[in-house]
Amino acid sequence: MTDGRKRAIITFNIMNMTASEPVILEHFEPAARLLKLLAHPARLAILDVLRREEACVCHLEAVLGLRQAYISQQLALLREGGLIEDRREGWNVYYRVSNRRVFDLMDMTASVAAPEGMPEVRYDKRKCPCPKCNGVIYPL
Repeated sequence: MTDGRKRAIITFNIMNMTASEPVILEHFEPAARLLKLLAHPARLAILDVLRREEACVCHLEAVLGLRQAYISQQLALLREGGLIEDRREGWNVYYRVSNRRVFDLMDMTASVAAPEGMPEVRYDKRKCPCPKCNGVIYPL
């Protein structure tokens, strides 16, 4: 590499860096993490089901048509991100949204992404074998 080209690259890099950049960016980190967490169709679908009521993995599997392992991976990310929490009832673990304001963000995002309106998604609970959907309550 010629000396002039090397000097131009170094000058370009220095001109594009500022000392205040990391300080400014760190203020946006929490919002960026939340948006990154929501930037996945499966996680949005899971949250949409949880908007109606709490649900177990088998319920989410039945209504979304996704594999149990895949749903569990997405639930783990949502839980680690603080968007959902769980509770155990017998053999089942039920998930619910921990902060319902996330739905305001989802609705706002949908209105920007599809100004003409998002189609309403209907979930069929009849396919779900869980005790909650079948009215069976197991003792603890």
